[in-house]
Amino acid sequence: MDIKLSTEEGLSLDLVQDNISQLGQLFPEVIKEGKVDFEALHDLLGSYQDTAEERYCLNWAGKADARREAQKRCSGTLRPCFNESKDWDSTENVYIEGDNLEVLKLLQKGYHGCIKMIYIDPPYNTGKDFVYKDNYKDNLENYLKQIGEDRSLSTKALSDSDGRFHSKWLNMMYPRLKLARNLLSEDGVIFISIDDSEVDNLRKICDEIFGSTNFMACLVYDKNRKNDAKFISVGHEYMLAYFKDLAYYKENGLVFRESKEGVDLVRDEFNRLRKLYNDDWGKVNKGLKELYSSWPDDDEKKPLARFTKVDEKGPYRDDGNISWPGGGGPKYTVLHPVTKKPCKCPDAGWRFPTPKRMKEQIDQGRVVFGEDETTLPRIRRNLFEYDKQVMRSVRFSYAQTATQEFNKIFDGKRVFENPKSVTDIKDIIQYIIPAYESDIILDFFSGSATTAHAVMQLNAETQGKRQYILVQLPEATGEKSVARKQGFKNLCEIGKERIRRAGKIIKETSPLTTQDLDTGFRVYKLDSSNVMAWDSNPDHLEDALQQSLFNIKTERSDYDLLYELIMKLGLSLTSKITEHEIAKKKVYVVGEGELIACLADDLTKDLADGIGKLWEQIKQDDANIYSKCRVVFKDTGFYGENGDEVKSNSILILKQYGIDNVVTV
Repeated sequence: MDIKLSTEEGLSLDLVQDNISQLGQLFPEVIKEGKVDFEALHDLLGSYQDTAEERYCLNWAGKADARREAQKRCSGTLRPCFNESKDWDSTENVYIEGDNLEVLKLLQKGYHGCIKMIYIDPPYNTGKDFVYKDNYKDNLENYLKQIGEDRSLSTKALSDSDGRFHSKWLNMMYPRLKLARNLLSEDGVIFISIDDSEVDNLRKICDEIFGSTNFMACLVYDKNRKNDAKFISVGHEYMLAYFKDLAYYKENGLVFRESKEGVDLVRDEFNRLRKLYNDDWGKVNKGLKELYSSWPDDDEKKPLARFTKVDEKGPYRDDGNISWPGGGGPKYTVLHPVTKKPCKCPDAGWRFPTPKRMKEQIDQGRVVFGEDETTLPRIRRNLFEYDKQVMRSVRFSYAQTATQEFNKIFDGKRVFENPKSVTDIKDIIQYIIPAYESDIILDFFSGSATTAHAVMQLNAETQGKRQYILVQLPEATGEKSVARKQGFKNLCEIGKERIRRAGKIIKETSPLTTQDLDTGFRVYKLDSSNVMAWDSNPDHLEDALQQSLFNIKTERSDYDLLYELIMKLGLSLTSKITEHEIAKKKVYVVGEGELIACLADDLTKDLADGIGKLWEQIKQDDANIYSKCRVVFKDTGFYGENGDEVKSNSILILKQYGIDNVVTV
């Protein structure tokens, strides 16, 4: 019985198929046998055609390859590094060492549409150093060869006399930005620092990738410093800002956030009604609506205004987002001032923590009502508010102060040149993500880890729960640099140490938040898959056959393989893991039981029975679990004389406990 983990699941998200699927949702008639009928699509979009010479666009040598690279899949993995991490078991933050092109591909399954804000400070292409040596044939293998055993990558000068000076930079940026867009949530925003060298080209490729209509602003930062320019001392830089989807904001207005008390009450009542009516969802829905109608209108903890659907998952919106309570509401009623009837509500509700806040907006004349309650009210306000005013496009940033503050963390040693200002990054994060949100900020050119420092500092000041994911290439420090003399071989070592030291300082200076403040981070490193690929070279046939039987690399640990499963099955890199011993074998439970794995050898059917009982216990302990369980074994765990029989019996036993998804790797 073949239940092996499919090749499809062993790779990063198939972005080509995902694009076809989205196109099919918009225009189902253009998808024929899983492929795009371009003639039919052309007819739907109109018959006008223009030539390449007359079309407004930015082209350069290698653009087609760069576009294709963004759609290629990655077979690599992220290996956990416990000894370099801090507070592994409790932190929600992630630091990834590796080529960000491959890492962004690996993040597509678990974080697709989950990132609220991206900030990056990519290479400015000044002609000094250029470390991103992409190889579109096999970028992962190319990266692993470059870093070698010491995991440091040397830089290479790019001359502006190079005929493809700009093209090489654009080929580096284009696929990374394409992949980054996929990770942004519908209300997500990306900020990109840049200078005069490439700002015009960056603006053009961002218009193409994010859409010119989603352009937010070009912020100008006066760095208050001079340089040795012959004619004009240029002391400013830029930061381009783009929405993922500006129309989303205009369509959804303001969304209320649920109160904890209201959520707990609805959750408890939902479970009670579910048992009472034996999962008759019509009756459960009716009971919950009766609960809502009995709740006082002026109570700020009103738990639920309406549902789109109710089933075994709980109340949720009918928009593909089945999570609850975060995705499903509560939704608060707003009465029309004339008809006194509940107004039409956007699918995502109203974006304020309580009805009181919404009432304040109405009293201030910032809510524009239609003629009657059938028209969706509009919010007369700026999309973002910052100290009760819109952020200005011209900003003042003191580069010298930022350097001094950074050097102070490292005992006065200048181990990094020109770090970004913590205050600058704090400002844009606070502008996008309020303190009560636990959204994720991604920085995949993290450098000295200023973004991590800014998130921790801002959370300490606002008692926030914002999280970060940082990605950095292990770029080597100079042989004679201060950083190398201080023992830092590459930028990743500087970044991780900066987070440790900054976190310690923040906790010491913010005593009121030390209990809840997350200053930890999990470290992962990009590497090849833990599962050996089939070698088709006939000269290596004997070794290939042996590897097909024992396909897990011997130098890899159970946790290496477990986290590859977590990532490629689309779970979070900060998922909690608990260990259990069943039938004298170690069993890992990920999250709330979304994944249960045993990677031991010599498996027995008693193990399957024990896993089934464990799953029943997990469901009994937490009645709010709606996810299905997937069980994974190592394929060689069933190797032996009775291996096939044990495997078949294990599958049947697990099915008796309601676990249908069983695979081997």
